[in-house]
Amino acid sequence: MGDGAKKQTPATAPWLPDFCSLPVLLATMLVVELLVAAILLAPSDEAMPLLPRLGTATVFAQWLALVCIVCLCQMRPALFQLAPLAGVLAAYAIILALVALGSAIVFTLDQQLGAGLTLAPQFGPRFVLRNTALAALVGAALLRYFYVIEQWRARVQAEARARLDALQARIRPHFLFNSMNTIASLIRTEPVAAERAVEDLSDLFRAALGADGKPSTLGAELELAQRYLAIEQLRLGERLRVQCDLAPDLPHDLPVPALLLQPLVENAIHHGIQPLAQGGSVLLRAHRRGEDVVVTIANPRPREGMRAPSRNGMALSNTRSRIEYLCGRRGALEVREGSEDYEVWLCLPAAKAAS
Repeated sequence: MGDGAKKQTPATAPWLPDFCSLPVLLATMLVVELLVAAILLAPSDEAMPLLPRLGTATVFAQWLALVCIVCLCQMRPALFQLAPLAGVLAAYAIILALVALGSAIVFTLDQQLGAGLTLAPQFGPRFVLRNTALAALVGAALLRYFYVIEQWRARVQAEARARLDALQARIRPHFLFNSMNTIASLIRTEPVAAERAVEDLSDLFRAALGADGKPSTLGAELELAQRYLAIEQLRLGERLRVQCDLAPDLPHDLPVPALLLQPLVENAIHHGIQPLAQGGSVLLRAHRRGEDVVVTIANPRPREGMRAPSRNGMALSNTRSRIEYLCGRRGALEVREGSEDYEVWLCLPAAKAAS
């Protein structure tokens, strides 16, 4: 099948909104109601009081709007089979056809029942044409509005994806260079340990690069962090003491950004352990708190003159951006600085594990 016949999907056809979604339904109903109110508030020779006319027109207009939305919702997969322009024109034609048909049905029923809610019998075509003309204006405006919104949403998602890829591209080489330096320092003095570190690093990159830009899981990220700590422990020896406190009820399948914890653990070692001659302890803790998972990484805080040049802000900013991209507002990253310790605290919504 040629490229011109490729099937459209929501990802490749942002020109067509999701008519099945509640925001689209509410926006349509609101615009229709505003139009009805504007028409009825205009000067008129109509003898019927305003409120009864408003109620009747509202029921009729909202019924037509719901019929159009439901039909477009059901026909959306078929519309994706068409080229963008053809799909939009088809959706527009469906709206006009449904409004014309609905108007004709309502007018016919009104005449047969004698309710007197529409025009006189001789004005039937006028009633249908007027409603269809209004639908043409409103339908064109709504389709244009939804098109702009979908284009904006697609652009925001693409930019966020590009930023995330750039962040991960900066993190991975940095991780590789530091790990290779660790292994290089062990080759002459501890070849067996260096070999084990190479194996750990191989496993680390097999897991880290295997996702191909996709989110990782909490269990995989905790394992990556522990493997990195094991590599650094080989280099630093007794200067690095690792404390892992992982709750048994953690949702290990919880989606999280790839390489989420490793840069933070690396910062804990670089800024908290390396400047201290006696070294110190790095704490990696993870536990449940209600519907969230809280991950804590803590390290000692050297005195002002002993601290390494800080690039900590970039790692924290990158990690915060990645959490916000994947977890939204429910995800958070906080820093707690004490006089003798430094703690990074991550909150991840555990409910994502079930979705």
